[in-house]
Amino acid sequence: MKKLHYVEPIVAIYAFSSFMIFPLVQQYVYRRLWQDLTNSSYPVSDNSSRCAPTNGSNQTSQHEEVQRAASLFSLYTELFSMIPSLIVTLIVVAYSDQRGRKITIILPLIGSLVYTLSFLAVSFFELNLYLLIVASFVSSLFGGIMTMLGGCFSYIADMCEDGKQKTVRMAGVDMVIGLLSGVASISTGYFLRAAGFNWPFLTSAIFQLVNLLYTIFFLAESRVVENPTAEVSRGMAMQKLLKGIQQIFVGGSRNRNCLLGLLITIFSLYTFADMGGLSMITLYELNEPLCWSEILIGYGSALSTTVFITSFAGVSLLSRCLPDVVVVLIGMLSLSSGLVFVAFAKTTLMMFLFRIPMMLAVMPFPVMRSMMSKVVSKSDQGALFACVAFMESLSSNIGLAVFSSVYATTVAWYPGFTFLLAASLCIIPIMMLSLVNLFKEEESRETEPLLSGDRTISPDDAPIA
Repeated sequence: MKKLHYVEPIVAIYAFSSFMIFPLVQQYVYRRLWQDLTNSSYPVSDNSSRCAPTNGSNQTSQHEEVQRAASLFSLYTELFSMIPSLIVTLIVVAYSDQRGRKITIILPLIGSLVYTLSFLAVSFFELNLYLLIVASFVSSLFGGIMTMLGGCFSYIADMCEDGKQKTVRMAGVDMVIGLLSGVASISTGYFLRAAGFNWPFLTSAIFQLVNLLYTIFFLAESRVVENPTAEVSRGMAMQKLLKGIQQIFVGGSRNRNCLLGLLITIFSLYTFADMGGLSMITLYELNEPLCWSEILIGYGSALSTTVFITSFAGVSLLSRCLPDVVVVLIGMLSLSSGLVFVAFAKTTLMMFLFRIPMMLAVMPFPVMRSMMSKVVSKSDQGALFACVAFMESLSSNIGLAVFSSVYATTVAWYPGFTFLLAASLCIIPIMMLSLVNLFKEEESRETEPLLSGDRTISPDDAPIA
Protein backbone atom coordinates (compact mmCIF):
# COMPACT_ATOMS: atom_id res chain seq x y z
CA MET A 1 0.00 0.00 0.00
CA LYS A 2 1.39 3.38 -1.04
CA LYS A 3 1.74 5.69 1.92
CA LEU A 4 1.34 9.47 2.06
CA HIS A 5 3.66 12.22 3.27
CA TYR A 6 1.08 14.71 4.51
CA VAL A 7 0.45 15.53 8.15
CA GLU A 8 -2.03 18.28 7.30
CA PRO A 9 -5.02 15.86 7.23
CA ILE A 10 -4.07 14.68 10.72
CA VAL A 11 -3.95 18.23 12.03
CA ALA A 12 -7.24 19.04 10.26
CA ILE A 13 -9.17 16.11 11.74
CA TYR A 14 -7.62 16.68 15.15
CA ALA A 15 -8.59 20.35 15.08
CA PHE A 16 -12.15 19.58 14.00
CA SER A 17 -12.70 16.87 16.61
CA SER A 18 -11.02 18.86 19.40
CA PHE A 19 -12.78 22.15 18.77
CA MET A 20 -16.07 20.36 18.43
CA ILE A 21 -15.87 19.57 22.16
CA PHE A 22 -13.49 22.27 23.47
CA PRO A 23 -16.23 24.91 23.91
CA LEU A 24 -18.47 22.17 25.33
CA VAL A 25 -16.03 21.15 28.05
CA GLN A 26 -16.14 24.47 29.89
CA GLN A 27 -19.89 24.74 29.34
CA TYR A 28 -20.48 21.22 30.66
CA VAL A 29 -18.34 21.87 33.75
CA TYR A 30 -20.05 25.23 34.23
CA ARG A 31 -23.55 23.71 34.07
CA ARG A 32 -22.70 20.83 36.40
CA LEU A 33 -21.16 23.23 38.92
CA TRP A 34 -24.20 25.49 38.62
CA GLN A 35 -26.48 22.58 39.50
CA ASP A 36 -24.26 21.48 42.41
CA LEU A 37 -23.71 24.93 43.91
CA THR A 38 -27.14 26.51 43.40
CA ASN A 39 -29.33 23.39 43.68
CA SER A 40 -31.21 24.57 40.60
CA SER A 41 -31.25 23.78 36.91
CA TYR A 42 -29.05 25.82 34.62
CA PRO A 43 -30.98 28.73 33.01
CA VAL A 44 -31.08 27.95 29.29
CA SER A 45 -31.38 31.11 27.19
CA ASP A 46 -32.13 31.87 23.56
CA ASN A 47 -29.78 33.61 21.11
CA SER A 48 -29.88 36.77 23.24
CA SER A 49 -26.78 37.77 25.15
CA ARG A 50 -28.76 39.49 27.94
CA CYS A 51 -28.80 38.08 31.45
CA ALA A 52 -32.14 37.34 33.03
CA PRO A 53 -33.40 40.43 34.85
CA THR A 54 -35.13 38.54 37.66
CA ASN A 55 -33.49 38.04 41.06
CA GLY A 56 -30.73 40.41 40.02
CA SER A 57 -28.47 40.49 43.07
CA ASN A 58 -29.00 36.83 43.90
CA GLN A 59 -28.24 35.72 40.36
CA THR A 60 -25.16 37.93 40.19
CA SER A 61 -23.86 36.26 43.35
CA GLN A 62 -24.56 32.82 41.85
CA HIS A 63 -22.70 33.72 38.64
CA GLU A 64 -19.67 34.88 40.62
CA GLU A 65 -19.64 31.73 42.74
CA VAL A 66 -19.90 29.41 39.74
CA GLN A 67 -17.33 31.46 37.80
CA ARG A 68 -14.87 31.10 40.66
CA ALA A 69 -15.48 27.36 40.98
CA ALA A 70 -15.17 26.79 37.22
CA SER A 71 -11.88 28.68 36.98
CA LEU A 72 -10.47 26.70 39.94
CA PHE A 73 -11.61 23.45 38.30
CA SER A 74 -9.64 24.49 35.21
CA LEU A 75 -6.65 25.24 37.46
CA TYR A 76 -6.74 21.77 39.06
CA THR A 77 -7.05 20.10 35.67
CA GLU A 78 -3.97 21.88 34.35
CA LEU A 79 -1.89 21.19 37.44
CA PHE A 80 -2.57 17.44 37.39
CA SER A 81 -1.88 17.05 33.66
CA MET A 82 1.05 19.43 33.25
CA ILE A 83 4.06 17.43 34.49
CA PRO A 84 3.30 14.10 32.72
CA SER A 85 2.60 15.91 29.46
CA LEU A 86 5.83 17.89 29.67
CA ILE A 87 7.98 14.83 30.33
CA VAL A 88 6.40 12.80 27.55
CA THR A 89 6.68 15.70 25.10
CA LEU A 90 10.38 16.23 25.74
CA ILE A 91 11.32 12.54 25.58
CA VAL A 92 9.12 11.38 22.70
CA VAL A 93 9.70 14.26 20.28
CA ALA A 94 13.47 14.25 20.88
CA TYR A 95 13.53 10.46 20.56
CA SER A 96 11.92 10.78 17.13
CA ASP A 97 15.36 11.78 15.75
CA GLN A 98 16.36 8.16 16.36
CA ARG A 99 13.12 6.20 15.85
CA GLY A 100 10.99 8.27 13.49
CA ARG A 101 8.27 10.91 13.76
CA LYS A 102 5.10 8.82 13.68
CA ILE A 103 5.30 7.81 17.33
CA THR A 104 5.08 11.50 18.33
CA ILE A 105 1.75 11.75 16.50
CA ILE A 106 0.23 8.38 17.41
CA LEU A 107 0.62 8.65 21.19
CA PRO A 108 -1.17 12.02 21.59
CA LEU A 109 -4.00 10.80 19.36
CA ILE A 110 -4.48 7.82 21.69
CA GLY A 111 -4.49 10.14 24.70
CA SER A 112 -7.01 12.46 23.07
CA LEU A 113 -9.30 9.53 22.29
CA VAL A 114 -9.09 8.36 25.92
CA TYR A 115 -9.90 11.88 27.14
CA THR A 116 -12.94 12.25 24.87
CA LEU A 117 -14.33 8.83 25.78
CA SER A 118 -13.93 9.73 29.46
CA PHE A 119 -15.96 12.89 28.95
CA LEU A 120 -18.60 10.86 27.14
CA ALA A 121 -18.79 8.40 30.06
CA VAL A 122 -19.05 11.17 32.67
CA SER A 123 -21.75 12.95 30.66
CA PHE A 124 -23.75 9.86 29.72
CA PHE A 125 -23.74 8.20 33.15
CA GLU A 126 -23.63 11.51 35.10
CA LEU A 127 -20.56 10.40 37.01
CA ASN A 128 -18.65 12.52 39.51
CA LEU A 129 -17.40 15.65 37.77
CA TYR A 130 -13.94 15.41 39.29
CA LEU A 131 -13.30 12.17 37.40
CA LEU A 132 -12.54 14.50 34.48
CA ILE A 133 -9.39 15.58 36.30
CA VAL A 134 -8.33 11.92 36.52
CA ALA A 135 -9.07 11.49 32.81
CA SER A 136 -6.96 14.55 32.02
CA PHE A 137 -4.06 13.08 34.01
CA VAL A 138 -4.30 9.70 32.24
CA SER A 139 -4.46 11.26 28.78
CA SER A 140 -1.44 13.45 29.59
CA LEU A 141 0.64 10.28 29.99
CA PHE A 142 0.40 9.95 26.20
CA GLY A 143 1.52 13.52 25.62
CA GLY A 144 -0.74 16.30 24.42
CA ILE A 145 -1.41 18.62 21.54
CA MET A 146 2.10 20.09 21.84
CA THR A 147 3.59 16.60 21.48
CA MET A 148 1.61 16.03 18.30
CA LEU A 149 2.41 19.45 16.87
CA GLY A 150 6.07 19.01 17.76
CA GLY A 151 6.07 15.77 15.79
CA CYS A 152 4.20 17.36 12.87
CA PHE A 153 6.59 20.33 12.66
CA SER A 154 9.58 17.97 12.84
CA TYR A 155 7.96 15.97 10.04
CA ILE A 156 7.59 19.11 7.92
CA ALA A 157 11.18 20.12 8.65
CA ASP A 158 12.29 16.70 7.36
CA MET A 159 10.32 17.12 4.14
CA CYS A 160 11.26 20.76 3.31
CA GLU A 161 14.67 21.83 2.06
CA ASP A 162 13.87 25.46 1.32
CA GLY A 163 13.59 27.86 4.26
CA LYS A 164 10.70 29.90 2.85
CA GLN A 165 8.80 26.74 1.95
CA LYS A 166 9.25 25.57 5.52
CA THR A 167 7.87 28.84 6.90
CA VAL A 168 4.81 28.80 4.65
CA ARG A 169 4.04 25.14 5.26
CA MET A 170 4.31 25.57 9.04
CA ALA A 171 2.00 28.57 8.76
CA GLY A 172 -0.28 26.37 6.67
CA VAL A 173 -0.59 23.94 9.57
CA ASP A 174 -1.76 26.80 11.79
CA MET A 175 -4.22 27.85 9.06
CA VAL A 176 -5.64 24.31 8.86
CA ILE A 177 -6.17 24.39 12.62
CA GLY A 178 -8.05 27.66 12.32
CA LEU A 179 -10.17 26.65 9.34
CA LEU A 180 -11.36 23.29 10.66
CA SER A 181 -11.74 24.44 14.25
CA GLY A 182 -13.87 27.33 13.00
CA VAL A 183 -16.20 24.97 11.16
CA ALA A 184 -16.43 22.79 14.28
CA SER A 185 -17.08 25.74 16.58
CA ILE A 186 -19.99 27.02 14.49
CA SER A 187 -21.71 23.64 14.58
CA THR A 188 -21.07 23.04 18.29
CA GLY A 189 -23.79 25.33 19.64
CA TYR A 190 -26.49 23.94 17.36
CA PHE A 191 -25.30 20.38 18.00
CA LEU A 192 -25.51 20.95 21.77
CA ARG A 193 -28.97 22.50 21.61
CA ALA A 194 -30.33 19.74 19.34
CA ALA A 195 -28.71 16.65 20.87
CA GLY A 196 -27.20 17.56 24.24
CA PHE A 197 -23.62 16.83 25.27
CA ASN A 198 -23.42 13.10 24.56
CA TRP A 199 -23.65 13.11 20.76
CA PRO A 200 -20.93 15.75 20.21
CA PHE A 201 -18.55 13.78 22.46
CA LEU A 202 -19.32 10.56 20.58
CA THR A 203 -18.88 12.22 17.18
CA SER A 204 -15.54 13.66 18.24
CA ALA A 205 -14.38 10.22 19.43
CA ILE A 206 -15.25 8.70 16.04
CA PHE A 207 -13.24 11.36 14.18
CA GLN A 208 -10.27 10.81 16.49
CA LEU A 209 -10.40 7.06 15.87
CA VAL A 210 -10.37 7.65 12.10
CA ASN A 211 -7.42 10.01 12.55
CA LEU A 212 -5.51 7.40 14.53
CA LEU A 213 -6.09 4.76 11.85
CA TYR A 214 -4.90 7.13 9.10
CA THR A 215 -1.70 7.87 11.03
CA ILE A 216 -0.93 4.23 11.70
CA PHE A 217 -1.72 2.75 8.28
CA PHE A 218 -1.44 5.55 5.69
CA LEU A 219 1.16 8.07 6.90
CA ALA A 220 4.67 7.39 5.68
CA GLU A 221 7.63 7.81 8.00
CA SER A 222 9.61 10.95 7.15
CA ARG A 223 12.81 9.95 8.91
CA VAL A 224 14.40 6.68 7.88
CA VAL A 225 15.84 4.89 10.89
CA GLU A 226 19.37 3.64 10.43
CA ASN A 227 19.97 0.03 11.46
CA PRO A 228 16.44 -0.51 12.79
CA THR A 229 17.28 -4.07 13.84
CA ALA A 230 20.22 -3.07 15.97
CA GLU A 231 19.84 -3.77 19.66
CA VAL A 232 20.38 -0.71 21.80
CA SER A 233 20.08 -0.71 25.54
CA ARG A 234 17.69 1.69 27.18
CA GLY A 235 20.55 3.40 28.95
CA MET A 236 22.42 4.02 25.69
CA ALA A 237 19.24 5.23 24.00
CA MET A 238 18.53 7.71 26.78
CA GLN A 239 22.15 8.85 26.75
CA LYS A 240 21.94 9.48 23.02
CA LEU A 241 18.65 11.30 23.51
CA LEU A 242 20.09 13.65 26.14
CA LYS A 243 23.17 14.20 24.01
CA GLY A 244 20.98 15.20 21.07
CA ILE A 245 19.14 17.78 23.20
CA GLN A 246 22.42 19.09 24.57
CA GLN A 247 23.90 19.31 21.08
CA ILE A 248 21.43 21.91 19.84
CA PHE A 249 22.55 24.33 22.56
CA VAL A 250 26.31 23.73 22.61
CA GLY A 251 27.00 22.43 19.11
CA GLY A 252 27.32 25.81 17.43
CA SER A 253 29.03 29.11 17.95
CA ARG A 254 28.41 31.28 21.00
CA ASN A 255 26.28 33.72 19.04
CA ARG A 256 24.21 30.93 17.53
CA ASN A 257 23.55 29.39 20.93
CA CYS A 258 22.57 32.76 22.40
CA LEU A 259 20.31 33.43 19.42
CA LEU A 260 18.57 30.06 19.79
CA GLY A 261 18.11 30.53 23.54
CA LEU A 262 16.72 34.03 22.97
CA LEU A 263 14.24 32.82 20.36
CA ILE A 264 12.99 30.02 22.61
CA THR A 265 12.59 32.47 25.51
CA ILE A 266 10.60 34.95 23.38
CA PHE A 267 8.47 32.11 22.01
CA SER A 268 7.72 30.84 25.53
CA LEU A 269 6.83 34.25 26.96
CA TYR A 270 4.49 34.99 24.06
CA THR A 271 2.85 31.59 24.45
CA PHE A 272 2.33 32.27 28.16
CA ALA A 273 0.55 35.56 27.49
CA ASP A 274 -1.44 34.25 24.52
CA MET A 275 -2.69 30.95 25.95
CA GLY A 276 -3.17 32.25 29.47
CA GLY A 277 -5.04 35.38 28.47
CA LEU A 278 -7.35 33.79 25.93
CA SER A 279 -8.14 30.74 28.08
CA MET A 280 -10.67 32.73 30.11
CA ILE A 281 -12.70 33.97 27.13
CA THR A 282 -15.49 31.38 27.44
CA LEU A 283 -15.95 31.96 31.17
CA TYR A 284 -15.96 35.72 30.52
CA GLU A 285 -18.71 35.24 27.92
CA LEU A 286 -20.78 33.13 30.31
CA ASN A 287 -20.54 35.78 33.03
CA GLU A 288 -22.61 38.94 33.45
CA PRO A 289 -23.33 41.23 31.66
CA LEU A 290 -22.89 39.03 28.54
CA CYS A 291 -24.40 35.68 29.67
CA TRP A 292 -23.91 34.19 26.22
CA SER A 293 -25.88 31.14 25.12
CA GLU A 294 -24.24 28.09 23.55
CA ILE A 295 -25.11 29.45 20.09
CA LEU A 296 -23.28 32.73 20.64
CA ILE A 297 -20.32 30.93 22.22
CA GLY A 298 -20.10 28.76 19.11
CA TYR A 299 -20.11 31.80 16.83
CA GLY A 300 -17.55 33.53 19.00
CA SER A 301 -15.23 30.52 18.98
CA ALA A 302 -15.59 30.17 15.21
CA LEU A 303 -14.80 33.85 14.70
CA SER A 304 -11.72 33.51 16.91
CA THR A 305 -10.40 30.67 14.76
CA THR A 306 -10.43 32.90 11.67
CA VAL A 307 -7.34 34.48 13.25
CA PHE A 308 -5.42 31.40 12.07
CA ILE A 309 -6.52 32.02 8.47
CA THR A 310 -5.75 35.75 8.47
CA SER A 311 -2.41 35.06 10.16
CA PHE A 312 -1.52 32.54 7.44
CA ALA A 313 -2.33 35.14 4.80
CA GLY A 314 -0.25 37.65 6.74
CA VAL A 315 2.75 35.31 6.90
CA SER A 316 2.46 34.46 3.19
CA LEU A 317 2.38 38.12 2.16
CA LEU A 318 4.48 39.92 4.77
CA SER A 319 7.34 37.38 4.78
CA ARG A 320 7.99 38.28 1.13
CA CYS A 321 8.77 41.91 1.86
CA LEU A 322 9.56 42.19 5.59
CA PRO A 323 12.18 40.58 7.87
CA ASP A 324 10.94 37.79 10.10
CA VAL A 325 11.52 39.88 13.22
CA VAL A 326 9.16 42.59 11.94
CA VAL A 327 6.49 40.00 11.09
CA VAL A 328 6.73 38.63 14.64
CA LEU A 329 6.50 42.16 16.08
CA ILE A 330 3.33 42.90 14.12
CA GLY A 331 1.74 39.70 15.41
CA MET A 332 2.58 40.47 19.03
CA LEU A 333 1.15 43.99 18.74
CA SER A 334 -1.98 42.47 17.22
CA LEU A 335 -2.49 40.18 20.23
CA SER A 336 -1.87 42.85 22.85
CA SER A 337 -4.26 45.33 21.21
CA GLY A 338 -6.99 42.67 21.00
CA LEU A 339 -6.58 41.76 24.67
CA VAL A 340 -6.92 45.39 25.72
CA PHE A 341 -10.05 45.63 23.57
CA VAL A 342 -11.74 42.59 25.18
CA ALA A 343 -10.89 43.81 28.69
CA PHE A 344 -13.41 46.62 28.22
CA ALA A 345 -15.98 44.71 26.13
CA LYS A 346 -19.37 44.69 27.84
CA THR A 347 -21.72 44.03 24.89
CA THR A 348 -22.13 41.25 22.35
CA LEU A 349 -21.05 43.52 19.50
CA MET A 350 -17.86 44.49 21.30
CA MET A 351 -17.07 40.83 22.01
CA PHE A 352 -17.35 40.02 18.32
CA LEU A 353 -15.36 43.07 17.21
CA PHE A 354 -12.33 42.40 19.45
CA ARG A 355 -11.28 39.67 17.01
CA ILE A 356 -10.52 42.32 14.36
CA PRO A 357 -7.36 43.78 15.97
CA MET A 358 -6.26 40.21 16.77
CA MET A 359 -6.39 39.00 13.17
CA LEU A 360 -2.58 38.64 12.95
CA ALA A 361 -1.94 37.33 16.48
CA VAL A 362 -0.93 33.81 15.39
CA MET A 363 1.82 34.98 13.01
CA PRO A 364 4.67 34.83 15.56
CA PHE A 365 4.28 31.08 16.14
CA PRO A 366 5.07 29.65 12.66
CA VAL A 367 7.60 32.38 11.88
CA MET A 368 9.56 31.79 15.08
CA ARG A 369 9.42 28.00 14.63
CA SER A 370 10.91 28.44 11.18
CA MET A 371 13.55 30.84 12.51
CA MET A 372 14.62 28.30 15.13
CA SER A 373 14.54 25.46 12.64
CA LYS A 374 16.97 27.30 10.36
CA VAL A 375 19.44 27.78 13.22
CA VAL A 376 20.09 24.06 13.90
CA SER A 377 21.15 21.24 11.61
CA LYS A 378 18.62 18.99 9.95
CA SER A 379 19.66 15.98 12.04
CA ASP A 380 18.69 17.87 15.22
CA GLN A 381 15.19 18.97 14.19
CA GLY A 382 13.50 16.46 16.51
CA ALA A 383 15.55 17.58 19.50
CA LEU A 384 14.82 21.21 18.68
CA PHE A 385 11.08 20.77 18.34
CA ALA A 386 11.06 18.63 21.47
CA CYS A 387 12.49 21.58 23.39
CA VAL A 388 10.13 24.00 21.64
CA ALA A 389 7.11 21.77 22.31
CA PHE A 390 8.26 21.28 25.91
CA MET A 391 8.56 25.03 26.49
CA GLU A 392 5.30 25.70 24.65
CA SER A 393 3.47 23.11 26.73
CA LEU A 394 5.08 24.38 29.94
CA SER A 395 4.20 27.99 29.13
CA SER A 396 0.66 27.06 28.13
CA ASN A 397 -0.04 25.00 31.23
CA ILE A 398 1.49 27.52 33.62
CA GLY A 399 -0.35 30.29 31.81
CA LEU A 400 -3.67 28.48 32.12
CA ALA A 401 -3.05 27.76 35.80
CA VAL A 402 -1.91 31.30 36.63
CA PHE A 403 -4.68 33.05 34.73
CA SER A 404 -7.32 30.68 36.09
CA SER A 405 -6.20 31.60 39.59
CA VAL A 406 -6.07 35.32 38.77
CA TYR A 407 -9.52 35.20 37.17
CA ALA A 408 -10.98 33.44 40.21
CA THR A 409 -9.52 36.14 42.44
CA THR A 410 -10.54 39.16 40.35
CA VAL A 411 -13.84 38.07 38.78
CA ALA A 412 -15.89 39.69 41.57
CA TRP A 413 -14.48 43.21 41.11
CA TYR A 414 -13.12 43.29 37.52
CA PRO A 415 -13.34 40.20 35.21
CA GLY A 416 -11.35 41.95 32.46
CA PHE A 417 -8.22 42.26 34.61
CA THR A 418 -6.76 39.00 33.27
CA PHE A 419 -6.82 40.34 29.71
CA LEU A 420 -5.07 43.57 30.69
CA LEU A 421 -2.46 41.50 32.54
CA ALA A 422 -1.84 39.33 29.46
CA ALA A 423 -1.55 42.41 27.23
CA SER A 424 0.98 43.92 29.63
CA LEU A 425 3.07 40.74 29.61
CA CYS A 426 3.36 40.96 25.81
CA ILE A 427 5.64 43.97 26.31
CA ILE A 428 8.46 41.69 27.55
CA PRO A 429 8.89 39.56 24.37
CA ILE A 430 8.36 42.68 22.23
CA MET A 431 11.31 44.38 23.93
CA MET A 432 13.44 41.24 23.64
CA LEU A 433 12.93 41.16 19.87
CA SER A 434 15.42 44.01 19.51
CA LEU A 435 18.17 41.66 20.72
CA VAL A 436 17.48 39.20 17.90
CA ASN A 437 18.86 41.58 15.27
CA LEU A 438 21.91 42.18 17.42
CA PHE A 439 22.77 38.48 17.56
CA LYS A 440 21.91 38.18 13.89
CA GLU A 441 24.51 40.76 12.99
CA GLU A 442 27.09 39.06 15.19
CA GLU A 443 26.29 35.69 13.66
CA SER A 444 26.70 37.05 10.13
CA ARG A 445 30.30 37.97 10.97
CA GLU A 446 31.15 34.35 11.78
CA THR A 447 33.67 33.00 9.33
CA GLU A 448 32.61 29.39 9.91
CA PRO A 449 29.85 28.44 7.43
CA LEU A 450 26.46 27.48 8.86
CA LEU A 451 25.17 24.09 7.93
CA SER A 452 21.63 22.88 7.47
CA GLY A 453 21.68 19.10 7.48
CA ASP A 454 24.55 18.19 5.16
CA ARG A 455 24.49 21.30 3.00
CA THR A 456 25.68 24.87 3.45
CA ILE A 457 22.90 27.37 3.92
CA SER A 458 22.42 29.65 0.97
CA PRO A 459 21.70 33.37 1.36
CA ASP A 460 17.98 32.60 1.01
CA ASP A 461 18.21 30.16 3.92
CA ALA A 462 20.07 32.44 6.33
CA PRO A 463 19.45 31.66 9.99
CA ILE A 464 17.34 34.76 10.45
CA ALA A 465 15.74 36.41 7.47
